[in-house]
This record gives sequence, structure tokens and C-alpha cells, in this order.
Amino acid sequence: MKSATLEDLLDMISTYSKEEVEKIMKAYNYANDLHKGQYRQSGEEYIVHPLTVAYILAEMHADSDTICAGLLHDTLEDTNTIKEEIAGNFGSDVADLVDGVTKISKMNFSSKQEQNLANTRKIITSITTDIRIIIIKLADRLHNMRTLQFKSEFKQKENSLETMEIFVPIAYQIGAYRIKSELEDLSMQYLEPDIYKDLQDKMKRIEEESTPCIQEMLAKINAILSDRNIHNEIKVRTKNIYSIYKRLYYKDCRRLSDIHDLISFKIMVDEIDQCYLLLRPIHELYKPVNSKFKDFICNPKTNMYQSLHTTVFGPDSRLIQLQIRTFNMDKVASFGLPTYWNISKDEARKRMQEDLKSKYQFYSSLLEINRAFGDNQEFVNQVKRELFSEKVYIYTTRGETIELPKGSTPIDFAYQISSDLGNTMIQVIVNDKVVPVDYELKNKDRVKIITDEYSFSPRSEWIDKVKTTKAKRMIMEFRRS
Repeated sequence: MKSATLEDLLDMISTYSKEEVEKIMKAYNYANDLHKGQYRQSGEEYIVHPLTVAYILAEMHADSDTICAGLLHDTLEDTNTIKEEIAGNFGSDVADLVDGVTKISKMNFSSKQEQNLANTRKIITSITTDIRIIIIKLADRLHNMRTLQFKSEFKQKENSLETMEIFVPIAYQIGAYRIKSELEDLSMQYLEPDIYKDLQDKMKRIEEESTPCIQEMLAKINAILSDRNIHNEIKVRTKNIYSIYKRLYYKDCRRLSDIHDLISFKIMVDEIDQCYLLLRPIHELYKPVNSKFKDFICNPKTNMYQSLHTTVFGPDSRLIQLQIRTFNMDKVASFGLPTYWNISKDEARKRMQEDLKSKYQFYSSLLEINRAFGDNQEFVNQVKRELFSEKVYIYTTRGETIELPKGSTPIDFAYQISSDLGNTMIQVIVNDKVVPVDYELKNKDRVKIITDEYSFSPRSEWIDKVKTTKAKRMIMEFRRS
């Protein structure tokens, strides 16, 4: 994928924010002067990198301060400028963003590992102060991964592993699926090149073989939409290579044909009611696989993804997934929280941060871990175990979804909801059966907690039965009181 040019950036910004072009040009000229004489390992002038980072941000319709920070994101680290100078030229908001993205100086640490851990912590926790910092870091990492072929084999694998362990989970947590999927595939090309190439070749053949099926279904679904005069757009999506790899090597699928969503139709409409209106005629035309129907509109994912998912038997007995959603839901599905730049304009930054705090379950868990662990190594390890590891999704008695790390117990579940629920818990019922408090919760379990305000309170041995930092803290606080 080619790097962006200044013309590309200005053209993209002009589609949504013409009045900010002059400010962004000023930032470009400032960055270009500072990086003059610097070159990337590809041989390109260094300015190409911040320019492409800014372009990736502009694709999300980022605000001008974020675009400027994208252009300037390496200046504090790699040039002689200082934060105060950036603030004087572009305002404190831009200066704070650039400072947030900048790595901590090596001079503060006795080893490279300590510096890396501190920088990893800074990246992860930046989301609690201004989510735009992590979005700039994701754009930065995406362009670096796109140009990783110019690095040594050791650096390729090192950067790819770090991307999979840190940046992919962060992208998922904020709902930025498009960036997440590309980072996964770019990383896999270096970590498992032979498997990647084999799966890529197989998917190309499947796409070619599926063309008649896809064309027939598109024609018939378009007819349904036309008959009902529903404004729409349909895109055909093939599953990214890394997701296929995970299914085949870590899940219960043995063959590509076992994967029900290899090929998906994304059907976008204007109104939520239209999403449900389409289900009946589509299911009458193509019989659904009942076990594969999911309503993420009424019950969104924990990163606020919304869509109806149904898998149907298409022509030639091919399984095809249909994702039916509104246009705004599709924007959120592609970019996650950064979508607010597109749909909320001037209120975007405020809404991103407010929704992050109130709607995204991982946010409060991150705050808990940050408070609990002063040591950077312990902090990073716990984030990987609790937030970036495999999850289970558990239902409350009201049908609400609680996200927990795999291996969690009903004790974790109770304290995730409230301290009172955990402190007065005397019995647990999962899927209508009584289970021990240290039962390992499974995906889609339905949990009911029986309480007694006169109970003997949490036992000291519960500490060893929980996975989450929040549950450990609440048990210890109660035992100390």
C-alpha cells in the first residue's frame, strides 16, 4: 500500500473540514522543516510517515487538532523542538496530544526493557486521559506495520508480536475493527508467513468459486430492498486471514467449510426498524441456521458494536452470513469510538471520552489495574491477563452482558456488578443449577446470585479464586474493615 501525499491528505480533509486546511498546512510545513534531512529505512523522506499517519486519521474524519498532532507526533522525540514551542504555534491541545504519543526518555531507565514497559503503560493508560492519543498511536503503528518489510527479520517479528499483544487488543476494545483486522493480517504475515500464504491462496479460490452464488444472492436481496423502497448499500466482505487462522487452529473448526462467516454481506439501511423488516423476506428466501442468529442491536457487544447477524443456506448449499445494520452502525463497526468525529462533529471528543467511561466495560477495569500495580511489569502482565486475553460473556438475570477474562468465577461476576452483591453472596445459580462459588464461568452462562445481608461476608480464600483486580481489591477492603 502506497504512502500518502500532501495532496491526498488535503483532498481527504477537504471532504469534511475545508476551513481547517490552513491550520493543517501550517503543521505540515512545521513538521517538514523539523524532519528535513531525516530518512526512513525505506529510503523515503521521513515526512512521509507522519503524513501517512495524518491521512489515516483523516480517513476517520479526525478533528484538526488530532490531524496536526499526527503530523507532529515524532517531533518531540526525533527533533530539537520542545512542547512549549508546539503549544505556542498550535495550542496546548495539540501539544498535549503530541506529548502523550511521545515515548518516555531512555535517560529515566537503567535498561531498554524498563523503558519499553514504561512506554507500554503510557500507551495503554493514555486512553483514560484522552482517547485521541491512542487513536494516533494506532494510526502510527498501522503505517509502521505496512512498511515493516524494510526492517530486519528480528525487528519484523518483534514488532509483529508487540502489535498482536498490545495494539490489536486496544483496537478491539475501542471497536476499531478495520484497523484491528489489518494489524492482525500484517502481523501474521511475519509471524506465520507460510500459513498466511496458504490460507490467502485458499480464500482466493473460495472467492472465485463463490462468485455465481454471491451474484445471485445480491440480485435477489436487492429485489427485496427495491420492492420495499428501502434506501441501502450492500458490501461483500471476506473474513480476514488471521480470524480464519484462529478458527482453524484454536477453535473447533477443522475445515474452511466449517466456518459459517467466511463470506458476509453487509446490508446498510437508514432505520433500525428496516433491519428487522428485512429478516422475514430474507429468511423466507434463504433458510437460516437458527443457532447462528444474533441480535447485537438490542444487545450490543461490550465495545458497542451493533448489527443483526444471520447465517443462511445460500445457493449450492454455501453458508453465507448477512450483517444487517444502519449506516451509522456500520461506521461504528468500522472505526468504533473514532466514528464520533463523523457523526458528532464538534461534540466528538467529549462524547468519545464520556461514552468510554460510561459504556465500555474495560475502562473501569483498566483504572482498577492502574491503581493496583505500581510496578510496570506487573501492570502490563495483569492487563494482558485480564483485559487482552480471551473473554467470556455472561448474562445477568436481566439479560445484560458482563465481560470477564476466561477462567473467571461467580465471585468475579458478582463484584463486577457491585460490592454489595459480592459481599452478601451466599449461593450461585448458573443456567438454573446451583454451582460452587469457584465454578469456572463459560461463555453465555446465565448467572443468578443469591444474597443474604446477614451472611458471614466474603471468605479470605476467595482471594485465590478470582481473576479480576476489582474483585481482589473489594474482598481485601472488606476483610480489612
